[in-house]
Amino acid sequence: MLSPGSTIGILGGGQLGRMLGLAAAQLGYKVHVYAPEAESVAAEVTAHHTQAAWDDEPRLAGFAATCDVVTYEFENVPVDTVRFLSGHVAVRPGVAGLKIAQDRLEEKTFVAGLGGRPAPFAAVPDRAALDAALAAIGTPAILKTVRMGYDGKGQARIMTPADADAAWDGIDRHVAVLEGFVTFAHEFSVILVRGIDGEIRFWDSPVNVHKDGILATSSLPPPQIVANQQAEARELMARIAAELDYVGVLTGEFFATEGGPVFNEMAPRVHNSGHWTIEGAVTSQFENHVRAVAGLPLGSTACGPLPVTMRNLIGADIAEIPALLADENCHVHHYSKTEVREGRKLGHATWVGASPV
Repeated sequence: MLSPGSTIGILGGGQLGRMLGLAAAQLGYKVHVYAPEAESVAAEVTAHHTQAAWDDEPRLAGFAATCDVVTYEFENVPVDTVRFLSGHVAVRPGVAGLKIAQDRLEEKTFVAGLGGRPAPFAAVPDRAALDAALAAIGTPAILKTVRMGYDGKGQARIMTPADADAAWDGIDRHVAVLEGFVTFAHEFSVILVRGIDGEIRFWDSPVNVHKDGILATSSLPPPQIVANQQAEARELMARIAAELDYVGVLTGEFFATEGGPVFNEMAPRVHNSGHWTIEGAVTSQFENHVRAVAGLPLGSTACGPLPVTMRNLIGADIAEIPALLADENCHVHHYSKTEVREGRKLGHATWVGASPV
């Protein structure tokens, strides 16, 4: 158990790191952010900041020497970086979940092996394999790069086999996985926190709406079909967390279908669809992640007043903040990013106990 005044290292300098830093400060911890980028909205609210490359071992060792535990705010931190740091300081969650989440094919195979039900999928290591995958999976389908890619990036739709060449070029001919289309009623997420002692707590599952491949809103209570499938999805996520000996917040995204929950992907970190927990739950995902990695007792994940809606402020939406602040039921978070551009998450707004105006 880390005592107040201890230092938590965070790999990554984005808005998730910013909100983790604020939660850590609330519990009396100092935070040291490590990120390659010069601009770090996380570093603005933390005590220390190291700007250095992910493979700069002398700087990584120096960073580790200042930290009592290290965590990460996004899933594309290089595995080798985490492995190196693990030889110098405790890193929570560990490298196992990170490695799996960085490879879509490995992730789906892993989840299927634990009894989960991903969409039909096939490996696409090259262009010839794409034709074979299409023959096996059928169309429509989605071609996704095995590595990297988020918020709709690194993927292409294939509505008929004639689209194969364009799709392959569209992902820059990277090693990929082909997924069959899933007919679903809603998208939802399961967000859990697992402590060092193996205790697991879940927040209620929000229903998620995406626009142009980017999360637009997360809201509670969910439709009945999601509520009915929450328990099965939770059981799968608990098995995943236990298999990985996971510590911290872990998120799984699912499709609610007539046949039950279909696994989409997991994120070994705090998650955009859990931002509502800051005002909408007794303990937020950020505070509980800090509690878990610090070895503290986990906080209650119970909801406050319903309904709850979290809306991302993307691109030009950030200009709506003055109007949102005039809404007495709205809680506004500005991420302090300087560049406004289309598709960039710049903040979010949450309504608790009331619907957006």
